[in-house]
Amino acid sequence: MSALTWIAAGAVVVWLWLLLGQGFFWRTDVRLPRTPPGEHGDPPDEAPGDWPSVAIVVPARDEAAVLPVSLPSLLAQDYPGPAEVFLIDDGSSDGTGKLARELADSDGGLPLTVSSPGEPEPGWTGKLWAVRHGIALAKSTHKSEFLLLTDADIAHEPDSLRELVRAARAHGLDLVSQMARLRVTTGWERLIVPAFVYFFAQLYPFRWVNRRRGRWAAAAGGCVLLRREAAERAGVPEAIRQAVIDDVALARAVKRSGGAIWLGLADRVDSVRPYPGLGELWRMVSRSAYAQLRHNPLLLVGTVAGLAVVYLAPPVALCAGALTGRPALLVAGAVAWALMAATYVPMLRYYRQTLWLAPLLPLTALLYLLMTVDSAVRHWRGQGAAWKGRTYARPSAAP
Repeated sequence: MSALTWIAAGAVVVWLWLLLGQGFFWRTDVRLPRTPPGEHGDPPDEAPGDWPSVAIVVPARDEAAVLPVSLPSLLAQDYPGPAEVFLIDDGSSDGTGKLARELADSDGGLPLTVSSPGEPEPGWTGKLWAVRHGIALAKSTHKSEFLLLTDADIAHEPDSLRELVRAARAHGLDLVSQMARLRVTTGWERLIVPAFVYFFAQLYPFRWVNRRRGRWAAAAGGCVLLRREAAERAGVPEAIRQAVIDDVALARAVKRSGGAIWLGLADRVDSVRPYPGLGELWRMVSRSAYAQLRHNPLLLVGTVAGLAVVYLAPPVALCAGALTGRPALLVAGAVAWALMAATYVPMLRYYRQTLWLAPLLPLTALLYLLMTVDSAVRHWRGQGAAWKGRTYARPSAAP
């Protein structure tokens, strides 16, 4: 057997493992926990006075383009208890804060406070600096039992907050996070966006994350309901102030402090941020890809090699086997490619996309490989994790 045949056979073994042994990451049935039914089979309703107070903290930097869609959805939350929205304008240059006030004046709903924390202190990322300011502001006005940390490009259905709080209280959870359904409209979005969630779930299988005693921890920063007591116990956001991938760092801090966390896919929480071209999607991935690898060159080499063997070798082996008439090579490549495509089908269905995109996963993986390498190159050039005019050094190099 040739080296390529052995590589293709190895890919088959890896895909069998990923199919059965990686926490069933490819399944999309991990959704918000249901409340135990009441007498008649429906979730029990509580009186308005029984619902805890919630502070909704929205860090925003140059978000005027998406705010008219996202902010009204928060102000219109059908939540029985006391809730208030704190939009933290993180040095925007497009009138984000002014627009937020105008939207609140015209739409009404939950009370809105707009504030700005000023430029981040050394050692803080901009988003976490804004979150810190929002949490402090919420504490000064009323002592909320829960914090909803949500991005400025996330739109919530009217019952979103109610269901998040209901799940957290019914199941004793300190952190409940839903991965918002990202926008999938353009051709590039269809090719890249579902795979973004697919790869995330492969790195952090939701079932493993949700184990109370497991070591896996992750969250999706667009929608995180956090018990205030758990945040104080974990020392966040101060304990994670340098984190570029702040959502995963937050979940790790909460779980390390003994908190119970839950992560799953959203049904009624959506990202409204458009990524019309490849450039925007490329920047979204490359800004944090090397940080995900802990800025470690060895991990980068291993990741590139792994992506090549697991995702790129199967179609190469199939084509080479067909052209050279080597059945073993052809069959190994075909089986590995088929297993790969099969694991991608549930995510495509979740995003309501054509299943013909499943065999194109190797092409998408190649793009992610190039984005990861580009992320490392940018770091080596001193550009670091750049986002909206700011560049962040690796944590060990931060002041």
